[in-house]
Amino acid sequence: MSVDNLSTQQGVVIIGAGLAGWHVIDAIRSKDKEIPITLITTDNGDRYHKPMLTMAISQNKSASDLVRATGEDAAKAANITLLANTQVNDIDAANQQLHLVSATRSDPVYTNYATISYDKLVLAMGAHPIFPKSLPQDLVWHVNHIERFGQLQEKLATGRQHVAIVGAGMVGTEIAEDLLKAGHQVTLIDLNEAPLAQMLPAKATARIAKAIESQGIQFLGGYQVTSVTRNQDDKLEVGYQPLAVEAANGESCAPLVVDHVIASTGLVVDDKLPAAAGIEFNPRTGIVVDSSTLSTNTANIYAIGDCMSIDGVACRYVAPLRAQAATIADDILGHEHEGYEHKPPMIRLKNKAISVMVTGVPQADGDWQIKTDSIDELVMELLNDSKEVRATATIKAPVVAKTS
Repeated sequence: MSVDNLSTQQGVVIIGAGLAGWHVIDAIRSKDKEIPITLITTDNGDRYHKPMLTMAISQNKSASDLVRATGEDAAKAANITLLANTQVNDIDAANQQLHLVSATRSDPVYTNYATISYDKLVLAMGAHPIFPKSLPQDLVWHVNHIERFGQLQEKLATGRQHVAIVGAGMVGTEIAEDLLKAGHQVTLIDLNEAPLAQMLPAKATARIAKAIESQGIQFLGGYQVTSVTRNQDDKLEVGYQPLAVEAANGESCAPLVVDHVIASTGLVVDDKLPAAAGIEFNPRTGIVVDSSTLSTNTANIYAIGDCMSIDGVACRYVAPLRAQAATIADDILGHEHEGYEHKPPMIRLKNKAISVMVTGVPQADGDWQIKTDSIDELVMELLNDSKEVRATATIKAPVVAKTS
């Protein structure tokens, strides 16, 4: 739909067509079929399940295979206005207006092509990958979006290749196994000595490291990537060195030569729009919202999903989105509601090499107590200062099917 037709259509405007944005649309439409809704997205707005990106290559699924509905079809079904390939350049919170630019035009002097108004605004703009200076974006992949995933999947479909993954958090560890199952050689590199080391204590992460290495994944723990360059053979040379440089006499390792490099070094929320709207923002965790209504400190603006945080904790998991969206829908529509009650979701590592389930709010440092410690299972609890359980981690060996 052309923005020329939006001058009298205000209603609800949502920025971001990921899982969070579409969940809000679903929640509002389940309660009100007519209220005007406009969805603004820098891509085409296709609906897909983002967690599938870390396990789709081994299943030989292309980006198109993962799309559940095109943005155009989904918008028609939901009776909303979709502004695809459109970027919000500024939020004028005083006048409740958004200034838009084309997301497909690279001309840096191209200014606003439209201004639209909103009654209620929902920020569902997600978070974007962090690229340290040592990981140039023109040489390094990420799998945080279906379009980029699709491009990588096409490259990997040509045969067995060597892929280096920088960052052994949840996503990096899952991608490593997925690529290995697809027949590729995989090197996983992390600053920490073991995968998931920012979330779990060393006793737990040591089991995870052992499990992924037993599959054939090369894990380089305690190493810092210093550069990625392309050589004359069109290969990528990954420069890296021990994190404790003094212990290695300041010497770097010989470059690792690979076909592709994937960055899995965390996410960050862009502060441009929150700053423009005067929204409280934490550089580390994102947009600050009221824990009960998910509204920001700026009137008539809400936030949901990867871009927001509750009580100082970033909310970057899929499970709570439905409840968050329902709360926002009720608040926008003026319905009575009990308020959102945030419950940390069950965190599951999707790897088959080892079962990892975590509840609560885990962090590597702290008072972790061992409840079960056997060859097959490790159960630990993280206690707070009052000796109450803050998180529980269960690490299990994979179940091996018995043969007759």
